[in-house]
Amino acid sequence: MSGNSRRKVLLDAGAGFGWLSVSSLASGASPHFPGKAKRVLQVFQVGGMSHLDTFDYKPELARRNGQPFDMPTFFGQGGTLLGNVFEFKQRGQSGLWVSDLLPNLAQCADRLTVIRTMVSKSANHMPAVAHMNTGFILTGFPSMGAWVVYALGSDAENLPSFVVLPDARAHPWGGTVQWTNGFLPSAVQGTQFRKASSPVPDLTTPQSTSPESRRAALDWLGRMNRRYADEHPGDSTLDARLRSYELAASMQLSVPGIADLSTESEATRRLYGLDDKETEPLGRQCLLARRLIEKGVRFVQVYHGGSSVDWDAHGAIVTNHTKRAKEYDLPVAGLLRDLAARGLLQDTLVMGVTEFGRTPVAQGTGKSAGRDHHPDCFTCWLAGAGVKPGFAYGTSDDLGQKPAENPVTVHDFHATALHLLGLDHEKLTYYHNGIRRRLTDVHGHVVRGFLA
Repeated sequence: MSGNSRRKVLLDAGAGFGWLSVSSLASGASPHFPGKAKRVLQVFQVGGMSHLDTFDYKPELARRNGQPFDMPTFFGQGGTLLGNVFEFKQRGQSGLWVSDLLPNLAQCADRLTVIRTMVSKSANHMPAVAHMNTGFILTGFPSMGAWVVYALGSDAENLPSFVVLPDARAHPWGGTVQWTNGFLPSAVQGTQFRKASSPVPDLTTPQSTSPESRRAALDWLGRMNRRYADEHPGDSTLDARLRSYELAASMQLSVPGIADLSTESEATRRLYGLDDKETEPLGRQCLLARRLIEKGVRFVQVYHGGSSVDWDAHGAIVTNHTKRAKEYDLPVAGLLRDLAARGLLQDTLVMGVTEFGRTPVAQGTGKSAGRDHHPDCFTCWLAGAGVKPGFAYGTSDDLGQKPAENPVTVHDFHATALHLLGLDHEKLTYYHNGIRRRLTDVHGHVVRGFLA
């Protein structure tokens, strides 16, 4: 998209108040063509969830378990093949293969589109997480959420357009850089909501300030700003600031209410696992994510795990993945069921992503055996608007080491997601430092093989 007055407003308005202005300023945005999806809800499994122990059944790998196999690994500690360590079954009417590690998601198999041939550019966590988020292994580039909001604006009147719900225990590698606006206007950066009763820092009026005095101060500020605006007609920057202050005031009422999950029914709370200490943290984030998209938030990103608590099973993969899956499986399945029941799944693109997979060779031996980083072939899943339900796309080789057919790069994945939102990834551009940049760099194509 070429620059225009709306984008100029966003650029000018970026310093000092960031995302506060985007809801009102970007409301005139529009897609390139009619899209199936109106919004995105992404769940990021940090650390590298093993495709071989979740969605990619490999009977040949099981048959050759323990056999020597020479392949390069990130830490260079592999040596013998390690079969699928959890039992696989075909699920639902579709017969999609899902392991016993994810019993609740297995019950949602007929809603899932599983991409079994994802390929990343990096075997290191930080650049691999950045690659999945921004399309680049270097930092400083805009995240997908920022690009989507830049292109489409928001339907939320009193909330930011791009909300991030990180794991309360740890941030992903790179921290807040993973939801940055990069060189795009700062109004489109992700806004982190905390778990605490005050999700947005510094939003609540101090107890020492009475409502009357605060209202008087805001009225005085409004009069001063309007007087200045009258003296400087056509100053779009000032107009943007005025609207951002109005949105901030509205959010003081809207954010505490949307974060109050006590208004949900007991049945809904159980659906997300809020009655269990292991599933409650992610369940709370998933339920909040549903409430946010109901209110018109364009892009919500939920992180499960972080740099110190993650799916990174170099050793004891059975112990690691069993614990992580216990936290993850029920809340995410509950999210899919809830979205479907409320009619939201038909125009929401849900994405289950991770930065890379795990090797078919073991790292360590016996009960301490794990799997190393593996970017050459891994699995992500989609559900909702515009994708084939109960469908597996692509086939990995007999050992799950490389794609045997239909590889899907991260650029392809991004191009297809943008397409579902009605955006042409080659036209969604931003001129920066002499280059017309885009989320997919100079690569990527729409993968129509898993589109409905």
